[in-house]
Amino acid sequence: MTLKVLDPRLSAEGEAARLAAPLASLDGARVGLLDNAKIGTARFYDHLEAILRTRFGVREVIRRRKPDSSRPAPTDMMGELSAADAIVSGIGD
Repeated sequence: MTLKVLDPRLSAEGEAARLAAPLASLDGARVGLLDNAKIGTARFYDHLEAILRTRFGVREVIRRRKPDSSRPAPTDMMGELSAADAIVSGIGD
């Protein structure tokens, strides 16, 4: 019997991605909320949206719900969310 040991560390392939610069403020911003289609996400996002608007001055919230929690968001949905200044992608188990 042969035992094969695998290296669990992720290897770096391709070009490194850079994070976007942080927003100076959410006041007047457009924020995207990507719902992962789990049961608790919508209720959490209802509360989060209210807080973003009242306490942080967010002017617009773009909400989208993935059709399936186990798959990536469709390309057209990501295109719609790209109009946002910031995006929250959440898990609502």
